[in-house]
Amino acid sequence: MAAPPRTTPAQELLDLLGPVEGFHSREEYGDFGLPARVTQEDYLAPFARASRDSHLGPLEKVHAFWFAGMSCDGCTVSVTGATAPSVESLLLATHPGLPQVVLHHPVVNLESGPNYMEAAERALKGELDAPYVIILEGSSTDETLAVPHGGYWSAQGEEPWGEGGEMRTVTIDEWIARLAPGAAAALAIGTCATWGGVPAARGNPTGAMALMDFLGKDYRSTFGLPVVNIPGCAPQGDNFTETVAAILYFLQGFGPLPEFDELGRPAWLFGETVHRTCTRGAYYEEGAFADEFGDPECLVEIGCWGPVVNCNITSRGAIRHVGGCMNTGGACIGCTMPGFPDKFTPFYKRPPGSTMSTLASRTVGALVTPLRRYTTEHLNRTPRWDRQDFVPSGWSREREEPGFIADLGHRFYDALRRSNDTSKSDAVEWGRGPNTIGDD
Repeated sequence: MAAPPRTTPAQELLDLLGPVEGFHSREEYGDFGLPARVTQEDYLAPFARASRDSHLGPLEKVHAFWFAGMSCDGCTVSVTGATAPSVESLLLATHPGLPQVVLHHPVVNLESGPNYMEAAERALKGELDAPYVIILEGSSTDETLAVPHGGYWSAQGEEPWGEGGEMRTVTIDEWIARLAPGAAAALAIGTCATWGGVPAARGNPTGAMALMDFLGKDYRSTFGLPVVNIPGCAPQGDNFTETVAAILYFLQGFGPLPEFDELGRPAWLFGETVHRTCTRGAYYEEGAFADEFGDPECLVEIGCWGPVVNCNITSRGAIRHVGGCMNTGGACIGCTMPGFPDKFTPFYKRPPGSTMSTLASRTVGALVTPLRRYTTEHLNRTPRWDRQDFVPSGWSREREEPGFIADLGHRFYDALRRSNDTSKSDAVEWGRGPNTIGDD
């Protein structure tokens, strides 16, 4: 007999709170929280280029509801610095073929208070004029621990959802739980939202968890998508906006759903380890390791987890392909991984699993490095210098020339190199056969 489906934390919260019916009356609040007397969507309308002539599918716009749970707001900072594509290009619909993204963000938007909450209310009532996606920055929490005591962990705004229509604070988790079933996509940005992160570290009292823990394994958006995860603490902004653009092309029907791995990460962004694209990776191969921060060699022995961490920070950089932890001398502490932080502490200490691999690298490096240095010595000389046995450089007054044994080895190396040079063999020249014009 099949086991009954598990109740998700989202459903447990909704069961505890019950359904809601009442909402704010915009007329009641007037211009309160609307200093420009216009919403951000209306404010940008004259500048946005989304129209039937500028997009490639049926959608002219998509609403994006951004919520901040147990968060430091670092993800918001990262995304506002994105350039490929930029947030501005998404908001103004200048990115080729994409619909306009109408962002509802508590930090970015012009509106505040009840006027800010109106769009989310319309989404719950099914009155929104376009599809919407939900974005969570920061961890979800177990609000069922706080609600019975009249408290909450993280919240956004008030609604007349209390007893008798009284105003009560609405938690982030409640917004997510009520909006998720109707969302075209649910995105988790940053390690706190994707895996639980620092707020979910051992000993926390909040029951902090990932968005996919909160919504459950069987969650699917209205377009059939499970939760999409873009981890990082904080993530590169371009990783997020690039993923958003790829999903929007899919929602437009213009392209297939991009590839995600088994944990919902964009596979093209998190398919490689930090180590494989690290500028210090060659030092590891040669068994050369840094003794302290500031040294140019591989950082594994002073606490870098790069060989086992899925992240593209070393290849993409932080902003505009510049910066990034290892690129600027920092060790990888595994902040994009589900096991962060508990499984990576203490930070800046040598990972236990590196002992055997670094020993192997040192052993191989002890042989490989001298051989490469020997070859480099030969390749740093022109054939003319070899013939005259003299290097005419004024930068070194005393320069030792290769001895008889080194010279013999280099000649043998050259013979091996030329042994597979097909241009030296007797063969018909390419493009010239018996029927070629001029071969009468």
